[in-house]
Amino acid sequence: MGDKAKENIRCKARSTPTRLFYEFRWPLIIATLVALVDQITKAAVVSRLPLHTSVPVVENMVNLIHIRNTGAAFGFMNTVDVPFKSTIMTLVGGVALFVILAYTVKLPTEEKVAKIGLAMITGGAIGNLIDRATAGYVVDFVDIYWLDYHFWAFNVADAAITLGVLTIILELLRQDSHVSKTS
Repeated sequence: MGDKAKENIRCKARSTPTRLFYEFRWPLIIATLVALVDQITKAAVVSRLPLHTSVPVVENMVNLIHIRNTGAAFGFMNTVDVPFKSTIMTLVGGVALFVILAYTVKLPTEEKVAKIGLAMITGGAIGNLIDRATAGYVVDFVDIYWLDYHFWAFNVADAAITLGVLTIILELLRQDSHVSKTS
């Protein structure tokens, strides 16, 4: 009997909560670390950098900036003013987080890379959801630019979400490439 078969037997023999923890321990650790680092970096920016202040990190390329994003990712809808915007954005984020978690739990055990990508997305979503639920906005602080072209300001949570999506896309492309070669 192979190692994978033995592991499946051991995993099935465990109670459901234990099995879920065992299967999702790394995604749980990753999501928790992302959310913690996100909140710590935002707290550091808020405590040390006055609102709308910018400090060069790499001259003519990267600034630390303290801004408040009341919109979605990368400032989308930041300037739109609608009643209960903060509540709506928090609810949308909460629903998205629930959908991601539900999908993650249903993934087969073998989908380790996808689970890591989803863990990064989950940690980022939690980090930004904490901000929205407690303050009504998200603190963004990384400003990348070249000449007069500025990318949207972002934070650790946004970066983790982006890396998580890229991880999943690359894994899908890798799987598709493998399927194409074997068919």
